[in-house]
Amino acid sequence: MERYATKAFTGEKVPQQKIDELIDLIRFAPSALNLQPWRIKVVSDQKTRDALAPALFGQPQAVNCSHLLILCANTDVDDVLARADKSMKEAGFPDERRVQMIAMATNLKSNLNLQWAQQQVYLALGNAVNGAKALGLDSCPMTGFDPKQCSAILGLPPHLVPTAICPVGYGADKPGPKARLSLADFLI
Repeated sequence: MERYATKAFTGEKVPQQKIDELIDLIRFAPSALNLQPWRIKVVSDQKTRDALAPALFGQPQAVNCSHLLILCANTDVDDVLARADKSMKEAGFPDERRVQMIAMATNLKSNLNLQWAQQQVYLALGNAVNGAKALGLDSCPMTGFDPKQCSAILGLPPHLVPTAICPVGYGADKPGPKARLSLADFLI
């Protein structure tokens, strides 16, 4: 109930330890078949945030935040599967279960496209905004930006597609009233 889309940040730097905690909370976001088809670029330097401003349509919260999280969909399905397999091995998944999950994902490979990967990124974005507030930080989920320009400025490989951006820091503004649908309008 305290989370809101912060439009102005104080400019105060968030300690790296707190950013590391946030990244860990995002890392544990749910994903279909636990494939985690995302990668995150953390931008903490002002020069890069300033360079990104035109691609972010000049939205000030993306420039005056402490850290800017660029959540990217990973469209390299072979890479996604290899990373998932590796993480399951490292976590001690039973081989039979791990092989079964990777086989299921491999059979669905033609469905694991950009749209699917971007849908998974939004799950990670949910962890980002709620995790930030849980750690005493403010954030602003953003999808209004030019992904191609962001990729070019950040030098991202073509298989990583910027899908959502999340500025993080200490809010300088105050949340307004929450305007949400009533239960009657929300439930079917």
